[in-house]
Amino acid sequence: MMTEDMLVADIVTDVPQAADLFREKRIDFCCGGCVSLKEASDKRGENTEDILHTINQMVRDREISGPAEPQHMTEEELMGLIEGRYHNFLRQELPSLAPYVLKVSRVHGGKHPELNRIREIYDGLHRELLRHTEEEEEVVFPQIRQYKKNPGEERKELLAPHVEGLEEEHEKTGALLKEIRMLTNDFQPPEGACNTFRLVFKRLGELEKNTFEHIHLENNVLFSKVRERF
Repeated sequence: MMTEDMLVADIVTDVPQAADLFREKRIDFCCGGCVSLKEASDKRGENTEDILHTINQMVRDREISGPAEPQHMTEEELMGLIEGRYHNFLRQELPSLAPYVLKVSRVHGGKHPELNRIREIYDGLHRELLRHTEEEEEVVFPQIRQYKKNPGEERKELLAPHVEGLEEEHEKTGALLKEIRMLTNDFQPPEGACNTFRLVFKRLGELEKNTFEHIHLENNVLFSKVRERF
């Protein structure tokens, strides 16, 4: 659990999503992050206890959403998990992180040109992953439910190309995420990097981890279960 005596910068390091709360409260976690949460909150006229409660709820939520046992889940349970955890994460995190990626590229891209390529990749991932989740929820998952309820050759021929198409998109997404990892030196910011720079790398690492879990769950568990019914 975080405490009011912890430095603002350290809290963002441990709980990257806290940066969004600090941004909302106009608490500087970048250049002015080497002060305690209480001092920073008092300076902005904010209630330290309320802010601390929100941050620690983020910590608890992260602990609750620990590893599942997907191999024992039904297709319906798997789709519910994917929608509830991974799709919601992408819908919240992708637009939330985008301004930071843009800012770091603009401020530091001259000295670190790899940041410009990272922003280019991120912008593409932002668009494609959100479109991808919509396709799954509006087209593919309903077809999986229909096929399970009433299997047949016609429904199989309708569903199979969609599954293959998603797997191809997964492969492209994985390649782009691996490129980001390479460009960020395994998400290790350069020496002397500011807190926003470090925040972006930290959250890009979390995006990679979450998305790879998402892809694994679909390719190797959900789609495998679907193909067993073909």
